[in-house]
Amino acid sequence: EPHRPDPWRGRLTQRERDVADLLVRGLTNRQIAAELVVTEQTAETHVKRILRKLDLNSRHHVRAWLEGDRRPRLG
Repeated sequence: EPHRPDPWRGRLTQRERDVADLLVRGLTNRQIAAELVVTEQTAETHVKRILRKLDLNSRHHVRAWLEGDRRPRLG
């Protein structure tokens, strides 16, 4: 499989990219926190920043954004 460019690059910090990758896999904030060895509050803060930077309103829209639908999400 050819190397795909990192879609998060230039938009998210490395840590936010780590969180976004876990979000796309469907993990909860608690699961993300456990995976990255941070507090649940820290995971929640990363998720909020990701949504703001990608102009999304729901964590469930991150996968669609990643798959190429880069339009703002309203709900």
